Amino acid sequence: MRTSDQIKRKYNELAAQKKALKARRSAAEEEGGPAAVDSRIERLEEQMLLLEWVLNEPLGSYHG
Repeated sequence: MRTSDQIKRKYNELAAQKKALKARRSAAEEEGGPAAVDSRIERLEEQMLLLEWVLNEPLGSYHG
């Protein structure tokens, strides 16, 4: 099991990658082909969402 700090570091790493890809997408828009960059950004957002879910795990019981 990963520690909270490891998950936060991974989240921050993905956020930095997303920021870099958004900058690359701006350059790609000028060239006319940002579709591949957009799909990679979507994938990063999904990974970040899963990490957020792990960090903010629900309290209590499902059958509570």
